Amino acid sequence: MRKIALLLTMALLASASAKPLTVTILHTDDLHGHVDPTKIGENMYGGYTRQATLIKQYSLSDMNPLILSGGDTFQGTLYYNLYKGLADVLFMNLQGYQAMAVGNHEFDDGPPALAAFAQKANFPLLSANLDVSQEPLLKDLIKPYAVLSVDGEKVGVIGAVTPDLPLISSPGDNVKMLDLMTSLNASVKALEAQGINKIILTSHLGYTLEQEVAAKVPGIDVIVGGHSHTLLGTFDNKDFPKSEGPYPTVVQNPDGHKTLLLAAWEWGKVLGRIKVDFDDMGAVTAWEGNPIPVTMDIAEDPTSRKMLDTLTVPIAALRRQVIGQTSTGLGGAREDVRKRENTMGNVLADAALMAGQKGGAVIGLVNGGGVRASIDQGPITYEEAITVQPFGNTLTLLDLTGAELKTALEYGVATWAESKGQFLNVSKGLSYTFDLGKPAGQRLVTASLNGQPLDDAVTYTVAVNTFTANGGDGFDVLKNAQGRRLDTGLLDIDYLVDYLKAVPNVAAQNEGRIVILNEPKP
Repeated sequence: MRKIALLLTMALLASASAKPLTVTILHTDDLHGHVDPTKIGENMYGGYTRQATLIKQYSLSDMNPLILSGGDTFQGTLYYNLYKGLADVLFMNLQGYQAMAVGNHEFDDGPPALAAFAQKANFPLLSANLDVSQEPLLKDLIKPYAVLSVDGEKVGVIGAVTPDLPLISSPGDNVKMLDLMTSLNASVKALEAQGINKIILTSHLGYTLEQEVAAKVPGIDVIVGGHSHTLLGTFDNKDFPKSEGPYPTVVQNPDGHKTLLLAAWEWGKVLGRIKVDFDDMGAVTAWEGNPIPVTMDIAEDPTSRKMLDTLTVPIAALRRQVIGQTSTGLGGAREDVRKRENTMGNVLADAALMAGQKGGAVIGLVNGGGVRASIDQGPITYEEAITVQPFGNTLTLLDLTGAELKTALEYGVATWAESKGQFLNVSKGLSYTFDLGKPAGQRLVTASLNGQPLDDAVTYTVAVNTFTANGGDGFDVLKNAQGRRLDTGLLDIDYLVDYLKAVPNVAAQNEGRIVILNEPKP
C-alpha cells in the first residue's frame, strides 16, 4: 500500500508542475520508399530532398517542433527493393525524426530487415499492441511508447499498428498481436502514472479505426495517422484528389477533451504541419495548420541531394535486372484489355489471386484500365514490370456475394463498344460469357468458378486493386459491398514481380476465360 501511495503522490506532484505548452507537429506517413518525387497529373510532388528543406525550415521557424511518422516507410520502389529501408533511415535521421509508428510493411521482409532499420534509426520505433519479447531480433528495438522532452515538459508518444498485420505482412511466429484498445489504455495509464498529461499516438491503424480509438481511449490528445493513405485538409490544387475530411479531424475523447486526428496522405506528396496548444492539464485548447504540398519549386537540400546522387547509382542497374521470362510475350494492347480476354490481363489477375490467397481469395480481378502495357517475348526486366503497373495501387480483399460479383461482371461489359477501363479481366478458374446482341445491363449469360455457376447467396473472397474496390471506373457495386473489406497494402508492382519470380517461364495463352457472343464484325 505504501508503494502505491508513493507512486500516486509522485504522479500528482508531477502533474501539478505541468505547464501550458505549444508544439508544432511535422509529420509524414506511408512514404513507401518514395525517395524520389512522384508524378501527379503533369506535376511532380514529394521526394526526400525537398521534404528535408521544408522540415529544416519549419524546425527553425516553428515553436517546439516534433517530427513524427505514422509508419510504412518500407516497400514500394526500387529504393526499398535494393536498400530494404536503409536509404530511408539515412534521410529520416538527417531530418531529425523523433518517433515512428511501426507499419505493416515494415514486416514485409520479416524481423531481420526491420531490425536492421531500427538499429540505424536515431529515433524510437513504437507499437503498443505488439509483443516482440520472444523475437530475439526485435525485443529491444520496438517499444510501446517513448517520452520526449519539449521545452522542459514531458510529452508521451505511443505507437500502434493495424491489427490485420499477420494477414497482410510477415511478422513471423515470434511476434504477437495484443488487443488494441487494452494496449493503448495501458500505455496511456503508464504515462499518466509518470505525471505526463500531453499524449500523442503515432498510429498505423487507418483513418476509420483512428476515429474509433479517439472516441474510446481516454487521454490521447493527438493522433498522427497512417495506413489508409488519407488526404485531409483544404487544397487549391487540381492535381490532388478530394480531401477525405478536415485537418485536423476533431473527435470528442472520453476524458471530456478533444482529440485531433492528423494524416499526410502518401509518398511524401505533402508534409503535415500543425501548431497545437495544450493547457497545464494537458487538454488541447487551440490548433492551426494544414498539410504543405511538397512541390518542385521548393529548393533541394544540398546534403540530401548529395546522398541521393550516391544512392541512385545502383538503381539504374536494378531497373535492368531480369525478374522473369516469357516464352510467349504478354499482350496488353488497349484494344484488347478493355474488350476481351488477353494474356497480360490474365497474368495480372492471376498475380492478384496469388497475392490474395493468404487472406482467403479465390478470385482475382483486374480492370482493363489498370493494364498499361505489353511485355515482349524473352527476359522480363523490372523496368518493363513498372511500365505495366505504374500506379502504386494496393490490393484489396473483398467478400462479395455471387450476386454482387455477377453485377460487377455485368457492369464491366456495359460499355464494351466504348473500350472503357471498367472491363474486367479474371483469374484462372473464373469464366464468364456475355452477349453483345443484348442491351447493356442484360449481357451476362453465364459466370462460373471452377466449372460451377456462381451462386447468388454464396460469398466469394475477391482480390482486386484498391482503385476498383473503392468504386473507381464506376464500380459502385464494389464500393458499396457490405462484406469484409481488407486493404492489404501490397502494391501492384510488387505482387506482379512476385508472380513473375514465382513462375519460371510465363507461357500465357488465352484459355476461354471470357467468351463473347454476337460480337460485331469489324
